[in-house]
Amino acid sequence: MSKDYGRTVELDVPFDRAVTLAREALAGQGFGVLTEIDVRATLKAKLGEEMEPYLVWGACNPALAHRALETDRSVGLLLPCNVVVRGTADGGSAVQALDPHTMVELTGLPALQPVAEEAARRLEAALDSLARPDRPGPGDA
Repeated sequence: MSKDYGRTVELDVPFDRAVTLAREALAGQGFGVLTEIDVRATLKAKLGEEMEPYLVWGACNPALAHRALETDRSVGLLLPCNVVVRGTADGGSAVQALDPHTMVELTGLPALQPVAEEAARRLEAALDSLARPDRPGPGDA
């Protein structure tokens, strides 16, 4: 059985809309997207393989990253927080975020626990905002 190391929210919106909503939700919690890997385009270009739309983001909250790096400079190996936005077979989308507690588990440094707690709370809030049925739709203000 595999370990649960993240959280997934399924959305009944097309991939492009999910990308916009996920960026907004992350920004609302102080996260920016530092890196973006278009897995679909990469696999098509390098291997000729087809797959659903699939982005891997390196999301960062600068204040939290600074606190973690002040605790242990090597924790940069585990930063930024990975977030995936992908299309699903039914035409919807999924947004997934890595559990920041993984950082504490891998390092064994209890001093990182408060940073992981806050990062987890913020990522959870971002994902919760995506899962709300009253989430604004396209064109809503």
